[in-house]
Amino acid sequence: MTRNDILYLNLILLHVAIGFLVFVFPFTSKIYGYAIFILGVYFVIKAQNRNNEALMAAAYIVGSEVFLRMTGGNPLYEISKYGVMVFVFIGMYFSGFSRNAIPYWLFLLLLIPGVIMSTFVLNVETDIKNAIAFNISGPVCLGVASLYTFRRKIPLSQINSVLLCMGLPIISCMVYLTFYTPNVRDVITSTQSSFETSGGFGPNQVATVLGLGMFIFFSRIILESKTKVMVIINLIIALNISYRGMVTFSRGGMITGLLMILLLLFFLYVKSNFDGRVKLNYLIILMAVAMMATWMYTSFQTGGLIDKRYANQDAAGRVKESQLTGREDVAKGEINAFLKNPIFGVGVGKGVEVRKAETGDGTLSHDEITRMLAEHGSLGIMGLLILFFTPLFLYLENKFNMYLLCFVTFWFLTINHAAMRTAAPAFVYSLSLLNVFLGETQTQKRKKDS
Repeated sequence: MTRNDILYLNLILLHVAIGFLVFVFPFTSKIYGYAIFILGVYFVIKAQNRNNEALMAAAYIVGSEVFLRMTGGNPLYEISKYGVMVFVFIGMYFSGFSRNAIPYWLFLLLLIPGVIMSTFVLNVETDIKNAIAFNISGPVCLGVASLYTFRRKIPLSQINSVLLCMGLPIISCMVYLTFYTPNVRDVITSTQSSFETSGGFGPNQVATVLGLGMFIFFSRIILESKTKVMVIINLIIALNISYRGMVTFSRGGMITGLLMILLLLFFLYVKSNFDGRVKLNYLIILMAVAMMATWMYTSFQTGGLIDKRYANQDAAGRVKESQLTGREDVAKGEINAFLKNPIFGVGVGKGVEVRKAETGDGTLSHDEITRMLAEHGSLGIMGLLILFFTPLFLYLENKFNMYLLCFVTFWFLTINHAAMRTAAPAFVYSLSLLNVFLGETQTQKRKKDS
């Protein structure tokens, strides 16, 4: 094994240990949470962001967010989004930001009228500051991160390092879930999303981050595994994350992760020569067999309930009336709110109050698209169009970014079932704007020169 392989293995073992320690000694989650921010700031400032360390630190925060939430390790519930912005600002201080990122300056400006409006329309008993921050922090995080990443040139090796930083804390989350629910068969009794297999936390958010982790480590099998040993190690990690994601019984995150893998494979297959396609064929067969085996094992452990879950059936095998567990009713209500207030919307955070007044249901929105329509009106439509089309135009300029379509897909599908409750869709979206090239980092060049 090379020195890099040994370092990689040590990082994996360290994060396995973190997951175990947090399960055995819950207070260590707080230590871990504070250490991420303190050491992250030190890491970026010391390196002066020469190799985009700001992105690596932000990625680590994104990967650890759900794990820290479920274990009570976050100093503040929404701190990960603010943490991403802090690291991005530090990165901007050392490396600047794109002056041509006009679409994202415009996107941030389009958010302002909805925020101003909410200060006048929210109910008196509502905590206005928290209501606004909860709903607007995700879009603002996306806009700020995009100002930094827009057309920023970065070698492929650094993108893979950023993804690894995001994936390592997901390993800790996977290990924690393994100890939290060692016997899945004992707790799965229906086809509903399971809090018992999600660390007692929201299955939707847990499955989202596990689906992202599944993609990260499957991508490492394809792009970063130079030896059979590394293929086996990454395959074991990817399959364990996949299994833990499946048994949450939350489908959105896992389907998203699978689609990202298929897009990456399709891109590589189209771009590869004959020899590359032969190697890809072997990897595709290996991963397909491994995933089928994982699905069969999951089906066995859940008594076939996972098959019924993905077929939209209840435990008795009857097809459920709703395929979206009632979320479509919330979405319809938000569309109606937009039709009644088409210009500026009802104001940030006001959507849930309108819904509660009309139907008595105060459920928070799971769909960022309909929330933007309801709370920002036509300005929200303009903002969404900017977000959707800008990376696609960049793809026409730089078709080498093999991750671009994967990242945009993750953002778009995630905000449709989990809104922007976590920092993941915002940050992953911003990575799609990077100008990726094959080359060496400054550090690698200095090592060769010396």
